[in-house]
Amino acid sequence: MVRFNRTRRALVLSGVTSLVLASTLVAGSAGASGITGTYSASDAKLVPSSLATTTLQVATDATYPPDESMNGTTMVGFDVDLIKAIGTTLGVKVNENNVTFDSIIGGIKAGKYVIGNSSFTDTKAREAQVNFVDYFQAGEAVYAKSTSSVKFKGLPSLCGLSVAVETGTTEQSDAVNTKKTCPSSKPLTVLAYPTQTSANLAVSSGRAQLGFLDSQVAGFVVSQSHGAFKLVGSAIEVAPYGIATPKTPNGLALAKAIEAAVKTLIANGTYLAILSKWGVTAGALPLSKIELNGAIS
Repeated sequence: MVRFNRTRRALVLSGVTSLVLASTLVAGSAGASGITGTYSASDAKLVPSSLATTTLQVATDATYPPDESMNGTTMVGFDVDLIKAIGTTLGVKVNENNVTFDSIIGGIKAGKYVIGNSSFTDTKAREAQVNFVDYFQAGEAVYAKSTSSVKFKGLPSLCGLSVAVETGTTEQSDAVNTKKTCPSSKPLTVLAYPTQTSANLAVSSGRAQLGFLDSQVAGFVVSQSHGAFKLVGSAIEVAPYGIATPKTPNGLALAKAIEAAVKTLIANGTYLAILSKWGVTAGALPLSKIELNGAIS
């Protein structure tokens, strides 16, 4: 689960309205006022002094509605609203950079970004490279054309099928690992694309039988397809999402500040208001589950 520069371009699926356009319209309808939170002096004290007066560069792959996507030239989504509210709480400026998902961790390690905010599944392997502040949870889900008869009953049921995933995601890793276990009589074809938009197009065009992505995003893709897609089976592998920071002393201190800010946003109701705005309250974590580097696998 995780992901992703996604370019905003018209995507027509079999004569139905573009998923990109549809997601833009939904995002725009969520309201322009935003939900910003309130400054917390105690949380702000946790921000390293070298970062407190600078604009924090945030890396996001904005092709994953409702988490993050582009509404014209403006980045929108619940992750975007949340990082802005975190910035307000900490009294710092944040600047979202729209980049490809699989370049984000490398960019953080190289010092180009100090925050990765892009529906990252917190895993132990990723924690070896960056810190994560867990703030949400999601599973993995599968969708197909509405006319499909394919059944999904867990990863082994992918054998014998073709699956579209976004490069660098947990879904890609899980599909590739599953492929190794499939019998030669039922090979799994994993088609990886640089953006989720391209993966969706692979399914709509028939190049792939299934799309495999984070559960709440899969639901959004289906809801905006005007009947072209349907969810197949139930979500699996529910795990936390994390906001990433560098594996440096300043990066760790920043992570602790973000952790405190998220807890403040939960306590004052801003967190739930943001999730409600984007229809993703099912992934809300309680305050007790907001933690640093809490990967379960």
